[in-house]
Amino acid sequence: MINVMVESSITLVNSWSEKIEKEGGVAEIKIDSHMRSFSGDVISKACFGSNYAKGQEIFLKLRALQELISKIAFTSTIPGFRYLPTKSNREIWKLEREVQSLILKVVKERKEATSEKDLLQMILEGTKNSGEPGRGDVMDHFVVDNCKNIYLAGYETTAVAASWTLMLLALNPGWQAKVREEVMQLLRGGQYPDADMIRKMKTLTMVINESLRLYPPVAVVSREALEDMKLGNIQVPKGVNVWTLTATLHQDPNIWGPDADRFDPERFANGVTGACKLQYAYMPFGVGPRTCLGQNFAMAELKVLLALIISNFSFSISPKYRHSPALRLVIEPEFGVDLLVRRL
Repeated sequence: MINVMVESSITLVNSWSEKIEKEGGVAEIKIDSHMRSFSGDVISKACFGSNYAKGQEIFLKLRALQELISKIAFTSTIPGFRYLPTKSNREIWKLEREVQSLILKVVKERKEATSEKDLLQMILEGTKNSGEPGRGDVMDHFVVDNCKNIYLAGYETTAVAASWTLMLLALNPGWQAKVREEVMQLLRGGQYPDADMIRKMKTLTMVINESLRLYPPVAVVSREALEDMKLGNIQVPKGVNVWTLTATLHQDPNIWGPDADRFDPERFANGVTGACKLQYAYMPFGVGPRTCLGQNFAMAELKVLLALIISNFSFSISPKYRHSPALRLVIEPEFGVDLLVRRL
């Protein structure tokens, strides 16, 4: 998929270059929609192959669905509230029906055509080999739910991570220059990133890791206690859900030191194990046996995109930028990220 990531990044770079030229050398760009377009393009091709245009339509509806759900996710504590025919719930139900219909339409077209090497094909083969014959409705739900999960895990999170990383690099020109120097050495002669190059991007990896520490896309990691247990001095009864607030954990001075709230990629110079007192306290992709399956894919996406942006542009924070991390289904910039971008 590296070639797809490069193609999508070039599309973004070209659109920014055109905008900069039209605006006389410096363009003010709200980057969030551009990050989503890039991530959506990559994940649509990864998931839906030649049908990626339909995939983008599905992801747009899932984005709208996520925004609606996030508005009530942390405020609705009334049991059974999600079943009440409120305006928000009716809109959610309508979008869910539309998303399901679109996904199943793509599935039907795929079954009637030749198979492709993409995530959708893997999901369909998984249902075929599941040993659940004659349960079409269950299999339909399985396919739809997995496609939704790919959206949240592989689309929105990557776009938000890219936005936060560019914001931090805009605020820290010294680190922006260090990353640019590393990238320029690897991309000599106008080369594009490949799998071997991105493995050598140590400084960029440090910057991404530090960005994911300060602004982890996933706000909460939750687990249900399957039996009575004890966590430290806390007794947790069976059936209780334990929520770990990732951003709080990532900025605990007892774990990360007194500068825990400061942007310092150098702390990752020796990898995650040397960055803090407890390596399992760093969990932007989860931890343990349920670590995100797409971790390497997401890191490759971020490196390819950021390498091509940094090698083509310099950027700083716009005076219009308002810093307001919003706790929704992901931690995202509430008012977006505004940058002043110049062509190198």
